Formats: sequence, C-alpha cells, structure tokens
Amino acid sequence: MTKGFDLKLKDADVWYHPNFFTEEESKNYFKSLITETNWQQDDITVFGKTYKQPRLTALYGSNKKPYSYSNITMHPHQFTKELFEIKSKIESEIGKDFTTCLLNLYRDGQDSNGWHADNEKELGENPVIASVSFGANRMFHLKHRFVPELKHKLILESGSLLVMKDKTQHFWLHQIPKTKKKVEVRINLTFRIIK
Repeated sequence: MTKGFDLKLKDADVWYHPNFFTEEESKNYFKSLITETNWQQDDITVFGKTYKQPRLTALYGSNKKPYSYSNITMHPHQFTKELFEIKSKIESEIGKDFTTCLLNLYRDGQDSNGWHADNEKELGENPVIASVSFGANRMFHLKHRFVPELKHKLILESGSLLVMKDKTQHFWLHQIPKTKKKVEVRINLTFRIIK
C-alpha cells in the first residue's frame, strides 16, 4: 500500500488511509450519494425483539448476488457512475476486484452499528473489506474476540479508506458506537467480494 499506515493489531491486517479522497472529491461524492442512493431502513431482530435498524442502508453490485446479515437479505441495485469511480480507485490501490458495496447512512449520533464481524459465509474465508467515509467524522472501535484487553479506537475521517483483510474478521469485532455529541451526517461505503 502506498499511502496510509498499518494499525499493527495482533491477529489482524488493518490499514488506514486518512486522505484517500481529496476534500473536494469527498464533498462531491457525499452530495451525490445522499440524494441518489436508494436508501432503506430494515427491521432488525436481536434477542427476539424487532426494531428499526439504527441507520439507513443500501446495496449495490456488479452481479445480482444478494447479501444477508442479521436476518436481513438485501438485493443489489446496479453500481452507479460514482460508486464505480470510487470502487475503481480503491481497486487500483489494493489490487482487489470488488463485486458489492453495502452503504450505510448515519443521520446523527444515535445512528450506530453494534459489535460485529464481517464474516458472513458469502464473503469467503478471509474477506477483504474496504470501507470509505464521507461527511462527518465518527469513532470506530475494534476489540479482539479472545483477548479482552486488546482494543483500538480510531476516528474515521471524511475521505478516508480503512482496509481489513486476511484473518481480521476471525479475531476482531468492530462497531460505530452511538454518541451524545452533536454529529452531522456520515455516509460509509463498505466494498466487499461476493462470488
């Protein structure tokens, strides 16, 4: 990887590139994505209780393969011009061809994503996840599944790229926690490979 730095986490390969996209690119992508994306809010069931997922989501892809997590199955729209541009820039940086993008819209500090690993069967054994942020900065937490004292926090900035690969999803969980601080809207794109 040319830019960015390795978080140097045990049992993981996680890289962070703070200014992967310029400020101007980030603002332009944010504007088009917020208005042109087919956002949806699914019901999610946790421990037998059903409630609205605390963020909006959308799925885009180059194939018609659905993606399932937390008892939700999403079917992809075709990649837009902007998503294809973003995807191509990431692919030329890290040498992987992504088929699918799961987008998340965090409207305020109460929108969040709980502890999880991106380890769904359709992602393969050691998935590569490339995560891009546009809009407000948000805190990103990581914790080791088996060594409780191993934790890491990182602010995901607008225009940044975070890449998780190799055995990361086997050993680490991650989340975007809720915050009482006033935060503006954030859009997150997670590119992945569904064969």
